Amino acid sequence: MNSSVKRVPIPKNGVDYRGKVVLAPMVRSGELPSRLLALHYGADLVWGPETIDKSMIGTKKRTNPVSSTIDYTRTPTNSSRTQGSAARESYIYRLHPARESRRLIFQIGTSSPSTAVEAAKLVAPHVAGIDVNAGCPKPFSTSGGMGAALLQKPDHLASILSALVKEVGEVFEIGISVKIRLLETAEKTEALVRKLCGTGITGLTIHCRTTPMRPRERAIRDQLQMITDVCRTEGVACVMNGDVKNRDEALQLMREFGADGAMIASAAEANPSSFRTSEEGGLSAWREVVHEYMKIAVEVDNKWGNTKFTLSQLIPGKLEIYRDVTGSKNYIGVCEALGLEHLCHQAREVDARLGLSTSRDATAV
Repeated sequence: MNSSVKRVPIPKNGVDYRGKVVLAPMVRSGELPSRLLALHYGADLVWGPETIDKSMIGTKKRTNPVSSTIDYTRTPTNSSRTQGSAARESYIYRLHPARESRRLIFQIGTSSPSTAVEAAKLVAPHVAGIDVNAGCPKPFSTSGGMGAALLQKPDHLASILSALVKEVGEVFEIGISVKIRLLETAEKTEALVRKLCGTGITGLTIHCRTTPMRPRERAIRDQLQMITDVCRTEGVACVMNGDVKNRDEALQLMREFGADGAMIASAAEANPSSFRTSEEGGLSAWREVVHEYMKIAVEVDNKWGNTKFTLSQLIPGKLEIYRDVTGSKNYIGVCEALGLEHLCHQAREVDARLGLSTSRDATAV
């Protein structure tokens, strides 16, 4: 028996996905405060939300002295938003170099090797890896040839990954990875995984659902052992995704199927303390989680609309406080509703910087 195990080398500034339980890339639920909250509760790595390559290209990059973040922004082209002399810039991506940089994976939505490389180079100095989204089934992604549409063009997907490995991974010494879904048959899935593993990627995440399946449908794991075996043979770390509820279950599933890592999505969206083991206390009460989230959100001047959405996921919908919080129009309103007096002064300052007031619509910013 050959005792040597093949492994694609992990670059100096990259990170090995092996042994990791990580936060899945999620639109809205993967913004900066949610990522920092997941790290607070024990996530080993965090994926940012899918960011389209063309939306990053042409952005302005600046260090925010208030939040200590690196912000990628652009001025809206919509005339209704740019009237007047003080047009507010739109945030395309925001990261916190001190608190997450070496544990952050930037997920890119792309259909082109050249634009993928151009966009990835903008964030590569500040992240631990670039991950290509080749699994999103939503029309906004597939209609542009991105996401799950790439699964039907294996050679093209491989060309994107190869370009990123050569022109971004090798240059910035970070890892390149990909997130895919199951294909129609195990044979097709196996062929795809082998092809992608041959591009030089360091990691592959398999969402154990096919493209037509939706989150409410139970994950399919009958191909998982085969996929982990292929990845191990090729020296690529394999992360499993789909119906992973907490760290304890993640570790058990990793042992059962031979996966190198596991990704938590909807369970972390509802309560990110799911990253703690039962020995570490397991799930925290929603109020504790919300308090910690609000502390982070005001520290980084999070967009109000995103904060309001995230709170609607963290607070049980049947509680009266849910209506009070989701009906608030600003940070001070939420702090008062939750009894967070120690954050009120900071909340007022954030409201002022974001242009929020009790007379303005809550989703305006």
